[in-house]
Amino acid sequence: MRVTSTVTINNIAVNHLCDLAREALVATVEALHTEVVQAEVMPRDEGTLQNESTFVDTSLVNYNKVSLVSSTPYARRLYFHPEYNFSRDENIAAGGEWLSPWLKGGMYQDFCPETFRKIYKRLLRERGGGA
Repeated sequence: MRVTSTVTINNIAVNHLCDLAREALVATVEALHTEVVQAEVMPRDEGTLQNESTFVDTSLVNYNKVSLVSSTPYARRLYFHPEYNFSRDENIAAGGEWLSPWLKGGMYQDFCPETFRKIYKRLLRERGGGA
């Protein structure tokens, strides 16, 4: 017995789903930024690092990459040195490695995957799964 089949891929629908996924990715990283700020874990004196210098970089979104960037020259030093004596006058939980609770093994490690899933699902409902 010989069986044949033909598969036709709807590229318009696939591209639509990919666009929704990229939109959900951006929204997920924006939600992560909000979570980090609200958790008051970033070192804060005047608020420059937390408010003006930490942002969502979407320049590579077409390659499915979105980053949460802290652009100050001292951000790296503060992040990788949790042994510093961080002031907690402004942010009660300030310290180094402030993103670690949201990384693998952290208390909120499921935040990004779950947030992405919820946002993507909502976008599919609102805008449809096909073209």
